[in-house]
Amino acid sequence: MKLGNARMAEGRTNAMAADGGTTPDDSESSKNRTLERCLDVLRDARNDSEQFAALLLVTKAAKAGDIDSKTRRRIFDAVGFTFPNRLLASKDPPEGCPGHMFQALGLTLLACFCTDPDLTEHPQVLNKIPTLNSVISTCDSGDASYGSMINNAYQCLGAILATPRGPRELVNRGALVALCQAYVSHSYGHDQALRLLVGLLTAAEAKCWQRASSALMGVLDTLSAEFQKAEDMTKFQLCEALCHFVPPLFPPGSECLRSLYRGLSSILSSKLSASQRDPALKLAACLTQACGSEWIPTGRSGSKFFALLANLACVEVRLALEELDLAEVDKKKELVAACYVLMEHAILECTREEGSLLREVQKVQLVGILEEAFAAVIYYLRQAGWEKLGDPFVFASIRILGAWLAEETSSLKQEICDLLPFLLHYAKLQFEAGKKGGSSLQKAECSGGQEPVWHGDALRFLLPGLSHLTAEERPREILISEGAPVLLCQYFSHQWEAFISDLEAPLVLDAVESTLQTACAIFLNFVVAVPELISREECFTALMDLLLKSLPSLQPQGEHLGLVAGMTTLGLMMARKLSAHPGLQRTLEAKGFFSATMTFLAKAHAAQPDPSGDRSILQLVPAYEAAWPTIGELWLLGMQAFASCVPLLLWLPEVVLHSGWLQDLLELLGRVAPTSVDLELVTAFQGVLVELAKASRPCREVVQQNRGAELANLYGMAALEQCLSQQ
Repeated sequence: MKLGNARMAEGRTNAMAADGGTTPDDSESSKNRTLERCLDVLRDARNDSEQFAALLLVTKAAKAGDIDSKTRRRIFDAVGFTFPNRLLASKDPPEGCPGHMFQALGLTLLACFCTDPDLTEHPQVLNKIPTLNSVISTCDSGDASYGSMINNAYQCLGAILATPRGPRELVNRGALVALCQAYVSHSYGHDQALRLLVGLLTAAEAKCWQRASSALMGVLDTLSAEFQKAEDMTKFQLCEALCHFVPPLFPPGSECLRSLYRGLSSILSSKLSASQRDPALKLAACLTQACGSEWIPTGRSGSKFFALLANLACVEVRLALEELDLAEVDKKKELVAACYVLMEHAILECTREEGSLLREVQKVQLVGILEEAFAAVIYYLRQAGWEKLGDPFVFASIRILGAWLAEETSSLKQEICDLLPFLLHYAKLQFEAGKKGGSSLQKAECSGGQEPVWHGDALRFLLPGLSHLTAEERPREILISEGAPVLLCQYFSHQWEAFISDLEAPLVLDAVESTLQTACAIFLNFVVAVPELISREECFTALMDLLLKSLPSLQPQGEHLGLVAGMTTLGLMMARKLSAHPGLQRTLEAKGFFSATMTFLAKAHAAQPDPSGDRSILQLVPAYEAAWPTIGELWLLGMQAFASCVPLLLWLPEVVLHSGWLQDLLELLGRVAPTSVDLELVTAFQGVLVELAKASRPCREVVQQNRGAELANLYGMAALEQCLSQQ
């Protein structure tokens, strides 16, 4: 394109635009006529020179005032993408003109097109993202015209971000890294880069951290340093921005944590307004959710800071929920949910025996403060919960209450009992919605960085508390009357299907397994405290069938030993009450189940050489020893329940003989020193041996042939001695 030709073309175009004078009264119509003539020239341009000249005037007309979307579309229809593409790619400006002249004009046009959402999603705009990245990263902002180019580039990137495809395209085409570099280097427009980064992280947080974690950590380091140093209102603005940059997982030894702690400590230890304090609490919650208390130093200063933080969180919850102005609660949902995160970690610190940030006196004080806050949570749920079943904040409130009930059920007992019908109703509705594959109760997603969990499986969070409550008579009666056994049996079946599908991620499967174990504990409470319930409620028959089919698929020596222990003991305890059930009458499933129970019970102990003596000693095998604090009582209860099943299921002794467990048990007792066997183990072994000897002549003979009478005498098994002495 020749400069002289362009100037001549511009002269002709100017003449066309100036044809017919104007007065102030008709200036607007004059602008429109000028734009129309320019568009005519664009459409009729015979060469680049004429098109370029017309574009200069279009640019002036476009800047002269607001242009509606219809006019912008007409400009695009006249120009198209081909010429702007050539302008952006041009490296050969006219003699005497700035080197970026064509590129600047191309960006002006692109920014104009990007005000139209339909054009912004056009592939010809999206493929300019690398060019826009280059502009914000490399242009010299000292030149005013470059500043205009950079502003136009940010305008285009912002428009792209606002489209449905935009966040993904920006991440995939390198804009995320370019924006990070622009902010870290504090280049021209870096404040715009920060706003776009916040928008990107809000829209596509996981993808951003997957693709550019190093670059984002660089921004976090820069923001954290600025946050610590700031002593004006900038500190609070940075506090809000930082919430979006907290990563899912902090790299070990992240230096920014120290700066963040110091910045938050200076804020929260000062007398501030709510608008200044609230962002600090939200940032503290984000950090706590991401890395627990790792960001808080140990020692007196850290202990004092965390106690203050937890106290402030509890106060905010009480202020928001005790008055129960629902309009005000709605305004404070995000803040209160952030406080829930801090309260949950406070519970953890109060129950941690070793390595806690808090001293014992602080724990005692904080438990009292937490109790007052949870009284407000319960009050809110009782008053507003029934009307707001679909509100994600109700879920967040139930979730944090579940964390409290998992550790503390002795306080607020009456209030909790009064709330149980609502909790069961809510959990049932949500469970049924979840089975259908939808989230009809949870329509709102939490946006932003590391925000609290707003939706999920409410029953899973309530189960630990229910395991405590079902051990107490009054709450257990309420739960039974509200249909908890039926719901829990259905839930167990659903969770088992998820567990064996092997389609979930390992962390999800771990959570499912933990849920199944807790459910077993709840069912055991029902079996022990209300045994008649098992034969009265049909849901337990269905649960028995599930256990019969499921237990054999688990290996007792593997990683699922805790679940095996729970399902074994539960199945045996239920079998005592359901011995007449057809599923327990010598079926293949029943034989498989009892074979699996015997495997679990038999493999717990083994004879090990005694370094200080000639005889072996009885010891737990390594896999069981590691899990014994959790499964020890279940194993002993399982032995008792198995012994109780022997006289009720007449076919069971034959299965025991066929398995070889009876012979192995007698051989084990004969090999080890009696002094190495605890009294409770002796009692457990004797119970099984006595019932087998009573119920089956072949079993009795096996016991006698394997030194049964001698062993009974050695181990002080008086009941076995008496049984064997009888004809």
